[in-house]
This record gives sequence, C-alpha cells and structure tokens, in this order.
Amino acid sequence: MHIESRIAQAGNRKDPHTGAVSFPVYHSTTFAHPGLGQSTGFDYTRTQNPTRKVLEETIADLEGGVRGFAFASGMAAVSAVFGLLRPGDHLVISDDLYGGTYRLLEQLLVPMGIRATYVDTRDPARVEAAMEAGTRMVFIETPTNPTMKVTDIRACSAIAARHQAILVVDNTFMTPYFQRPLELGADVVVHSATKFLGGHNDVLAGLVVVRDEGLAERVGFLQNAIGAVLGPQDCWLLLRGMKTLALRMQRHEENARAIADWLSRHPLVERVYYPGLAEPDVRAVQERQAGGYGGMISFEVADERMIPPVLAGVRLVTFAESLGGTETLITYPARQTHADIPPEVRAAAGVTDRLLRLSVGIEHAQDIIADLDQALRTAAKECGLA
Repeated sequence: MHIESRIAQAGNRKDPHTGAVSFPVYHSTTFAHPGLGQSTGFDYTRTQNPTRKVLEETIADLEGGVRGFAFASGMAAVSAVFGLLRPGDHLVISDDLYGGTYRLLEQLLVPMGIRATYVDTRDPARVEAAMEAGTRMVFIETPTNPTMKVTDIRACSAIAARHQAILVVDNTFMTPYFQRPLELGADVVVHSATKFLGGHNDVLAGLVVVRDEGLAERVGFLQNAIGAVLGPQDCWLLLRGMKTLALRMQRHEENARAIADWLSRHPLVERVYYPGLAEPDVRAVQERQAGGYGGMISFEVADERMIPPVLAGVRLVTFAESLGGTETLITYPARQTHADIPPEVRAAAGVTDRLLRLSVGIEHAQDIIADLDQALRTAAKECGLA
C-alpha cells in the first residue's frame, strides 16, 4: 500500500480478541505466565507492552526497518543510539544540530571517552576526511536544526560502509512521509516523535528504527536495560497522532513554501533558510532523497534588537519551544534550543543572534503571514528601523 494508507491504518486490525479499530491502551505493568517457563510474549511492561509493540511495528513499517523502539523522549532515543558506542570510539557528526544532542555529547559522552568530530556534512569530502580507524558512527541531521543544511544520505552511507561505521540519521524534520533514510543506506533512524509524528504538542516520545537484526538486538538490549521506555498511554497518543501524519505534512509544507517565499521578499528579513529556497545543487539533493521540503523555516531579521519585540508581538503565532504541532511556533535558537552550545560554535554553524526558527502549523497561510508581518513591522518601528 501507499504510505498514506499505511499511516491512516496505524493500529487497526491489531487486536484479534476484540477487533478494536483504535488499538487499546494496556496499562498493566505485568502479565500472567501460562505456566513455568511459558510466556504470552508479554512479561513485564518495561520489556514489552502490547500498545508499545503496535507503535513500534508501525514506525518500523513506515521507515522500512526490521524493528522499531519507543522511548520516553527524543533524547532518550538519541542516548540509546549513542549507547552503541564504547569509550575510545570516534563519532563524526553534523556541525549544525539540535542543542540537546550537542549537550549530551559534550557534557556526558566526551568525558566518558567518546570522541566527536563536528563536520559540515553537506560536503561528502569533509565527512571522508574526518573518518578515522576508530570511527564507529556517523550521525547526521538532514535538514539540520536550525539552518536547514541538506546532507546527501546515500553519499554518507557509502562513506560509513567503507569504514565499517554505523550511519544514523535524525529524521525528525522530514518524517517517513517525506524521507526514509534506511532505503537510502542508513543503518539507524531516530526521531523526536514529540514533534511531527505526534503532531499535537501533547506527547513526549522518541523512536528508533534499525535496518538489520544485529543492530535490533543491540538496541533492544539497551532499551530494556536502561528502561527509558514510552508508557502505554503515550504510545496510544502517538499512534493516534500519526494517523493524520500524511495530511498534516502536506499542509505544513504547503504553508511553509508560501511563507518562506514571502519572507525571502520581506524588507526586514535578511536571509531565509528553507530547503525549497536553497541553491539548485542543494535542492537537487533534497529532491533526490525526499518527497518534499518540510514545514520548518529559519530566518534572520535585519537587526538583533528586533528579536524581543517580534517574539512579544506575534498574536496567532506562539512563542514557544518545540516544533511539529498543528500550531505555528516561533523559537529563538540562540537563547533556547541551542543555548548550551558555546556562542562561537553557534556562530560558526550559522546560528546567529538574529536567527528565528519557525515551525509552520496548519492554520491558513495568509493568517500566519499577516501575523508575522505586523510583528516584524511593529518591531522595526520600536527599534527605529522604519
């Protein structure tokens, strides 16, 4: 079936006992054994839960992997993936990435002996040059958060394979509706499912999908041993949110295209980051590996002084962290999502003090544009720029 149909059918016909179209929430933490040495397949809910199992099977199917794993947050999912590394191992990672991932690496993993090299992964030659004898993993975001850099997944896959390293792709921005990295040669896909997959700003979750059984065994061990699993109620919320993923992603992108084009012509905006507005060669990479450009935009205003009044002046758009919900959200990465990254590192990656990130919702595009326009123009007046 087409992916739209598989998304809409998430959880349906999975409960043979009742025929429930919406798969039930199994709150039980423990399950009775039929006899000594016997199991129904469910023993203790940290190891497996029926509701979580359906969610994990669903994301594995959508991403084209052998197994999926549900975690209590996106960072719990990333932590489990990094748990595949050992002290002394080397990691090559995108230089423009979510601040929480940077914090985890620099404050927890590097002191434990894992070495990380940050690279502009848009250039395969730089990825190749960063590889070492001890490189065990390449970790990329594409598009990156927040400057929307696009990395060629196939090219990175070939490099990682030559060096016997695992290629991990954070697919949070694109979701499997637009992009399926495992089909392009990646070994592991990770999601902050809190974002577009959940889609309603009401559930905290992380997902991992792997391409082969060997990795599945390793990630499954980490999931059970660490225990940062997603609870059954949140699994059900995530499944429910995912049923409308195709429709939502279509609207997110439709709105984002219109807003990115409008921002690119606005006199108070100096630069817009959106894959659909990238240079032709970058756009060609995106179009080869993805079915769209997504719903995330970043842009630089003309003057840093405009940031506070813009954030205070939006009315329809909400000034809040996170992304991927039905509501349009605006975020200031330098002070919020990327605050734990040193200023000089942020600046080198393009995360300036004039940069705002927009998670485009599913409202009417012209209403979003009108709100941003009045906030920008009011801020400019307050700063003496108009």
